[in-house]
Amino acid sequence: MTDTIELLKTRRSFKAVELSGPGPSAAEIDTLLTVASRVPDHGKLVPWRFIVFEGDARGAAGAAIVAAYRSKYPDAKPEQAEAERTRLTRSPLVIAVVSRAAPHVKIPEWEQVLSAGAAAMNLVLAANALGYGASWITEWYAYDRAVLDALGLAPYEKIAGFVHIGRPPGVPEDRARPPLDEIATRFDGR
Repeated sequence: MTDTIELLKTRRSFKAVELSGPGPSAAEIDTLLTVASRVPDHGKLVPWRFIVFEGDARGAAGAAIVAAYRSKYPDAKPEQAEAERTRLTRSPLVIAVVSRAAPHVKIPEWEQVLSAGAAAMNLVLAANALGYGASWITEWYAYDRAVLDALGLAPYEKIAGFVHIGRPPGVPEDRARPPLDEIATRFDGR
């Protein structure tokens, strides 16, 4: 069995708060983004892009998140607002995968959205292959227009996920997976 197959069979997500520093180097980030961009892309539309949050930029993005949170929940307690402010500081590196799917004369939007999802999964796999842990998550702020505007997304763009990357705390526990006979069938032509 190849190392790649073993990685794919054993990959697990970690909670973002479990991921510690140091995070990937600049060269490793370039590798992560290169691998993330090598996905099926019908029509060569590049229907995704990436936003890298590292260092102090994570806190600056948190200011946009907490501002949107406070506008929705003006009576929120200070500790609740602080938890929102630190959303992107839970791990040393966060990379947002932005879906740029749009109507096209030949390429269905659904295929473009799937390509963005594939980019996010390649990013997770590349992080694991480099020895990091990763967590692909979307939380309320991934769908909040004020946050998206503050992060520089165009009106038609959406967050496919925030991928948190850092040093894993150890070997993750596996979880039960569905039996193949419950999720796979073979078409027999009848």
